[in-house]
Amino acid sequence: KVFQAIVSCIGGDGTIYIIPKSFETALNKLMAEIQNTFKGLGLLIPYCWKKGEACVVRGSDTVWYRAKIVEVSGSTLQVQYIDRGYIESIPQCHLYPTTFYTGIPPFCIPCQLYKTLPIGNFWQQDAVDYLQELLKNEEVEIHVEELPDNPWGKLSISLYFGGMSLSSFMAYQKYCVAEDCQDIQKLGVFEGDLSPSYLLQPLPFPGETFPVTVTHLVSPKEVYICLDSSGNLTKRSGTERAASHDSESLNKALKWCNKIVKTLPHLTNFKKELPCLAEYVDGLWYRAKLLSITQLVPVQILVQFVDYGTYLVAPTSRLRHIPCHLLKYPVQAVRVLLAGFKPASDDKNVERIPYSPEWSLKALWTMVDCVEGKRLSASILTVSPEVTISLYGDDKNLVHLKLIEMGLAELDE
Repeated sequence: KVFQAIVSCIGGDGTIYIIPKSFETALNKLMAEIQNTFKGLGLLIPYCWKKGEACVVRGSDTVWYRAKIVEVSGSTLQVQYIDRGYIESIPQCHLYPTTFYTGIPPFCIPCQLYKTLPIGNFWQQDAVDYLQELLKNEEVEIHVEELPDNPWGKLSISLYFGGMSLSSFMAYQKYCVAEDCQDIQKLGVFEGDLSPSYLLQPLPFPGETFPVTVTHLVSPKEVYICLDSSGNLTKRSGTERAASHDSESLNKALKWCNKIVKTLPHLTNFKKELPCLAEYVDGLWYRAKLLSITQLVPVQILVQFVDYGTYLVAPTSRLRHIPCHLLKYPVQAVRVLLAGFKPASDDKNVERIPYSPEWSLKALWTMVDCVEGKRLSASILTVSPEVTISLYGDDKNLVHLKLIEMGLAELDE
């Protein structure tokens, strides 16, 4: 069985507590009922608590939770939140004994990684801390491998985050030994003759109009577009729906990669077009490819972010190997040429685009204003030798008409 779940906590012994996504509605309903039933403080009169006794506990967030007594020691009790998994020491005044809701099974499931042996036969504290930091409150994919011998035992699972196996990842970090490590190569150190490359984005058929966003402008005529993943799914073509799904899955996978990026090796191979992860100015890591070495001392590399089209000159410290599973998503940004116009022969603006001097900087900034943050649509005219499109603004008019009105471009018949 395979299902999505939220990791609620990691136990001190490395037990992974999960709440299946399918349980969320019922859990929220129960929590609302508990809040309506119990208000104010806990039990303020003396009470003889027993180990294993059911209760409700008022958490530090002032919300009441189902719990059970794990240990009694003086005025402080150790309780386990049965729908979350974590254990806490709580003063008695924040607890209330109750047999309400004891007929409802716990919503969180204790799990252990299938055929995974921690180093030293138990999860070391640094491994537990790492699991907690990596997984807590995150949505993951659970593959049930083996049921426990008794109903209160741990479920044996394979856990996947961002397309990567947790067992393989923890083995890669040398926290454990995993019997099934087939996808350890997904952490991807590319060596030898292996030349990985990105998949290209499938495009809609010529003549078909589809929503796009412009992610980068090289010049008024040369831009990078992404198929727009917003809007009504039913009205979109199969290509657009696939692009939308890819984009969502890629974003999830990249989110996970940003959490584990420090564990990925730095690049040592600077072959042109090599896929990699690169750190952008916002501090996040994105998919990129190497274009050229721009400086040798210190080494500076020109990279292009393949899902946006943008460029960056980065030191090697901001480049990492890309996990293999990130290569299965097509590049999101497509380089296109806009049809129907050319630079104005009488554009008197002195400031020109250095790498494309036929265009004035004013023409570039005007085009930026026409497309930035706008709901655009496109229609492909040709795909060879280069992808050429007609690009329409949110008013359904061709975006380049503004440049022609301003004398910054002219019609190209």
